[in-house]
Amino acid sequence: MTALIKGPADWRGPDLVKSDDWIHDWSVAEIAEIERAFATARERGKTLETLAAEDFPLPTVAQRFVMARDQLENGCGLQLFRGFPNERYTKDELRLIYWGMGKHLGTARSQSRVGDLLGDVKDIGVITESAGGRGYQSNQRLSFHTDSCDVTGLFVLHTAKTGGLSKLASSVAVRNEIARRRPDLLEVLYQPFYWSWNKQEPADAKPYYQQPVFSEWQGYFSCRFIDGQIKNAQAFPEVARFTPAQIEARAMLDDLANSEEFNFSMMFQPGDLQLVNNHTCFHSRTAFEDWPEPERCRHLLRMWLSMPNSRPLSPMMGTIYQDQRAGAVRGGFPSRTGKHVFNTYVMTD
Repeated sequence: MTALIKGPADWRGPDLVKSDDWIHDWSVAEIAEIERAFATARERGKTLETLAAEDFPLPTVAQRFVMARDQLENGCGLQLFRGFPNERYTKDELRLIYWGMGKHLGTARSQSRVGDLLGDVKDIGVITESAGGRGYQSNQRLSFHTDSCDVTGLFVLHTAKTGGLSKLASSVAVRNEIARRRPDLLEVLYQPFYWSWNKQEPADAKPYYQQPVFSEWQGYFSCRFIDGQIKNAQAFPEVARFTPAQIEARAMLDDLANSEEFNFSMMFQPGDLQLVNNHTCFHSRTAFEDWPEPERCRHLLRMWLSMPNSRPLSPMMGTIYQDQRAGAVRGGFPSRTGKHVFNTYVMTD
């Protein structure tokens, strides 16, 4: 358990930021192919609800996405595509373009109880620390965490007036450093913690469940860490209180991820498509100040993707990743309505 995990997923921020191996600038030909695919979808009368991959043909770009999936699963766990000309399209058109690209990347999963397959990352004044708070609906600083899916995809429509930097760190590197310094605390992170569903639980389920932060299965590592949901489980009187070791282990993980030795920051640009493997990478965001004009406010489109080349997961991860087999369609939160939506700004209780 304390042996170091080796490979390209074990990286330090100051080193990775010097590399562009995980960044691809769209070529003129690739942009033209995406634009032709969009035109085809419109000619066929396709909507977000009816669009299939064959309605958004990407013969060359789809091969680029195959390479991206390999980078995400077997490389550093990050992929950034840059340079799509957002200014040529309306927000609704960009939704269809991003959804069409997503059809060639993986399978979108519901991001909340309202069933949003295509979510909006936008400040609507939510308090992140509240019982049902979701950080992507605030302008607050977000701590390092993972999302509840194989890969998170963010497509940038608009950036903030100031702030809103994306921050990234390797959970493999953090795990290895804990193994070096405090193997006793590493053991704690492989043991189950109580988590709050944060009001996303399926019908008739308890509002909390148990799951470790670190797990390994069939030679593959996976991390899932959302400290707010772990802390929120303490609100339930029947849940065991944190042990001193659990408090210390979570603090050490957070301190290492926040260290400049481990993370790096990047400023988004309109047209960016950022992909992050949640099993091997943490992500966070700095606080931001938005523009006074609503149409200029920071706005990202988000997909939670189940990937066809994903790793096998431990049965201990089964609450969120219902099917732990490699390549299975899994992850996300169940829709309480049984329906799915593609444009969501406000979630109600």
